[in-house]
Amino acid sequence: MWTFALFNQKKNTMSKTVLVTGGTGFVGIHAIVQLLKNGYHVHTTLRSLTKADIVRNALKEAEITNFSGLSFFEADLTSDAGWNEAVSGCDYVLHIASPFPAHDPKDENDLIIPARDGALRVLRAAQKAGVKRTVLTSSFAAVGYSITTKDHLFTEADWTDHHVPLPAYIKSKTVAEKAAWDFIKNEGGTMELTVINPVGIFGPSIGGICSASLDIAVSGILNGAVKESPDFTMGVVDVRDVVDIHIKAMEHPNAAGQRFIATADGVMSFYDVAELFKKERPLLAKNVVQMKPTPVEFYKEMSNEKAKTILGWNPRSREKALLASVDSLVN
Repeated sequence: MWTFALFNQKKNTMSKTVLVTGGTGFVGIHAIVQLLKNGYHVHTTLRSLTKADIVRNALKEAEITNFSGLSFFEADLTSDAGWNEAVSGCDYVLHIASPFPAHDPKDENDLIIPARDGALRVLRAAQKAGVKRTVLTSSFAAVGYSITTKDHLFTEADWTDHHVPLPAYIKSKTVAEKAAWDFIKNEGGTMELTVINPVGIFGPSIGGICSASLDIAVSGILNGAVKESPDFTMGVVDVRDVVDIHIKAMEHPNAAGQRFIATADGVMSFYDVAELFKKERPLLAKNVVQMKPTPVEFYKEMSNEKAKTILGWNPRSREKALLASVDSLVN
């Protein structure tokens, strides 16, 4: 049972500094936009400072005109260099950066090791710098890939079993999140950890920065490259709501030590997405292939009740998130 707590977020944020890892990522760039608009100072990491203009141009597109509250730091998840500098002076860390390949690597460790060790590098640097709370972006992949019971409602109490054969990405997110919780338990000191477990992330692109979900489930369906609906369904969440839940989890007193599934209500198959595009954006859906519906037994049920109850989080519908993706790609 979760206890609801009223929380007034109208605070003076001007003196607060947040590190956002992975500033050129889809969630990362949206996080920077919202934090700057909310009055926070922002540090962000890039694998190379030559990418700073990508961030600046995206922020200009999002109508950010004042960059005085933004600082760039060069740091990579595979190296210790730069992390102490990036986190210095920060009150909070949003550790969003993590590898997300288009295809599984030949060696799963090429994905697992950077995700796990990168998370630990960030946590160690944050703990050393006296950060109050780190919010880690995990994934529904760490929640929903081991239980096959019919009509099971997935909640934050569920865990994917990474000891069984799994795709490398799913295993990497599970291993990295477990390592983060173990670190907090054994070495975290007074630093708090909160974890966000998003499903497929959609919504508007900024500065041409897209997600793998957009490339596959939006562009691929619209241009006809996706020709059938696999035996698979997905949760859908808008990137703006993913950022909103991160910020709420960052400061809400009752979020410490918690995981939160970030999903809109319901799930969708590729068939459902294709039908939505044909109905709501018919002029853009001329190349969409007619697919067979995905069998009903593949529809998972997942709960967002915990985030709604504790954080007061209210996500957009899955349809609005997907259509925002389409409109953004067209624009």
